[in-house]
Amino acid sequence: MLPESARLLPEPVRRVAAWCVVALLVTGVVVVGVRLCVEFKTAVVPVLLALLGTALLGPLYRRLVRAKVNRSIAAGVTCAAVLAVVGGATYIVVAALIDTGDEIIASLKQAAESLSEHFGAAGTSLDDLASNAKELLGKFGGTAASGVISGISVVGQAIAMAVLALLLVFFFLRDSHRAAGTLRSLVPRGSGDMTEAMARRAYQAVEGFMRGTTFIALIDAICITVGLLVLRVPGAVGLGALVFVGAYIPYLGAFLSGAVAILVALADRGFVIALWALGVVLAVQVLEGHVLQPMIQSRTVQMHPAVVMLAITAGASVAGILGMLLAVPLTAAAFGVIAELRGRYAAPGTSDGPKSPKSPDSPQS
Repeated sequence: MLPESARLLPEPVRRVAAWCVVALLVTGVVVVGVRLCVEFKTAVVPVLLALLGTALLGPLYRRLVRAKVNRSIAAGVTCAAVLAVVGGATYIVVAALIDTGDEIIASLKQAAESLSEHFGAAGTSLDDLASNAKELLGKFGGTAASGVISGISVVGQAIAMAVLALLLVFFFLRDSHRAAGTLRSLVPRGSGDMTEAMARRAYQAVEGFMRGTTFIALIDAICITVGLLVLRVPGAVGLGALVFVGAYIPYLGAFLSGAVAILVALADRGFVIALWALGVVLAVQVLEGHVLQPMIQSRTVQMHPAVVMLAITAGASVAGILGMLLAVPLTAAAFGVIAELRGRYAAPGTSDGPKSPKSPDSPQS
């Protein structure tokens, strides 16, 4: 029962107060959770990366299982395949950037000199950034080297986390059929169905986001690379690789990688070719926004661009570039959970649609 003083308040005021208490409690839990994740990031980051990798590789694994392949062998083959693909792609990207890095930096420096003649300080800042790019990389390498000497190796830590994430992907794939039972054993008996449904919806959102983003990133990179090759822009392959990597950071990554490509075209090929490069980038972005996104990610959680940008900003403030990469899929998972709760607790006739179908082999996040 409410105390006498609370019952004297009007009903709308009591409702607002109740919602404020709930908001404060949820905010406190989120803040504590984020702080714990930051403190234990060496263990948390591999788990999150493994969940994203599992979401991306799940269809291949399930196809192997349906073909009567042993679960351990199927998981091992899937991990070996992704290791070969990621290793090969990394080699191609790094080799392309190394081969064309000097060309790109020189073109950016030339573009900065041209811009400084017309725009003053803005161009000078870009000139300084291009001139100091190698120096900054050298300082970063020196810092990493000193970390190795002092026993705090950034490179070693990254490799260890990558290996741990790959091992976790193997176990997540192999034991995915046990995920529902494990999840139910961790929650009170009466909330098992709801918890499993929320976990499935969150996982499906992340799975759809990862597959769709990878496919879209590949198409964007191929289209822009072909366009830059046709325009004979130097470093086209390296710029295409930059577009592919940047596509995993929605909106911001595409903007930055496209801007670099246009600046390189402006510096090396002139104003007219830069306009053509701008047209190529805009055409690819229009294709992505109006064709690829609706077609490929139509079954995933749709988020407003403002929500995506806020999620990216929050992720960057918490964990830098890694936070930017993880922010959007985690937000998609949260939207999936909210959609499931709305579907369960909405008034009759206001439900957003049928509940998501269950997949027997989908691991839970």
